[in-house]
Amino acid sequence: MADTGSFTFKIDAQQAEKLRGLLEAQNFTFREVPYTLFGAQKEKLTVNAYTSGKLLVQGRGVKDFIEFTLEPEILGEAKLGYDEVHNPEMFQPHLGIDESGKGDFFGPLVIAGVFVDGDLPRRLLDLGVKDSKLITSDKKAHEMADAIKDCVTLDRFNVIVLSPEKYNELYVKFRNLNALLAWGHATVIENLLTRWPNCPRALSDKFAHESLIQRALKEHGKKIVLEQRTKAESDIAVAAASILARSAFLDRLKTLGDKAGVTLPKGASLAVKNAAAQVAKKSGTEGLKAVSKFHFKTFREVIEAQDAR
Repeated sequence: MADTGSFTFKIDAQQAEKLRGLLEAQNFTFREVPYTLFGAQKEKLTVNAYTSGKLLVQGRGVKDFIEFTLEPEILGEAKLGYDEVHNPEMFQPHLGIDESGKGDFFGPLVIAGVFVDGDLPRRLLDLGVKDSKLITSDKKAHEMADAIKDCVTLDRFNVIVLSPEKYNELYVKFRNLNALLAWGHATVIENLLTRWPNCPRALSDKFAHESLIQRALKEHGKKIVLEQRTKAESDIAVAAASILARSAFLDRLKTLGDKAGVTLPKGASLAVKNAAAQVAKKSGTEGLKAVSKFHFKTFREVIEAQDAR
């Protein structure tokens, strides 16, 4: 790891005071920085201790400072490089792919991919990027997606949104959800590989045999190492993709609900079935098909109940 970059830590007031003394002893120059207890700098290295408890360390010499001063003297534990040592593949160039909406009756299927290399994995980790399933608030999912887009350049991510109508059309064509998913994953991989043709590897959560996606890949994708594994969202690129996909799903779900005049819940619960009955009553079978995935059992049950009246 190069001895440069930007790292954040959480410290309490006592640790901040002790750190200030250490920095004074090491001849750091102190300066006023908004919202901090203190800001300090020595040559190209800056240390800012914020009133919120956040500690930001960045610049040249950061690795040595963290390993030989901050960790042993203040934090009392090793933090820098833990991920890099225990999961080195996550920090090598690769694509991460994930989807959202697969288990939701209403709304689209969204598949997203993110290409990472260089220091981008570490920057995404420092942002707090994690599997979207661990983010319980829709507002937080949107905020995190915006933060990822600010961190990741436009050419490094790709998001495809299959509206319910397009999803239903493709489901009829493929006659299998896994085949449809494989096509979507392959499409995102191909789109990103046209921009990053030297990317060696793509990683996604395991939903079917790798050969299913492999067969769906075209010219660029045939050259890439394709890997699927359970809990792939622990990888930072896959986690970032999962958040972008979730945010896009939530946006489109709201848009569809506004158009239908019915709040469309997530998932496949009783509330979902009740909302589906409202849509069917207002707009009929075609109206329900326009906002939902029609191969779900809920669709058949709602239409049969309406026809029985």
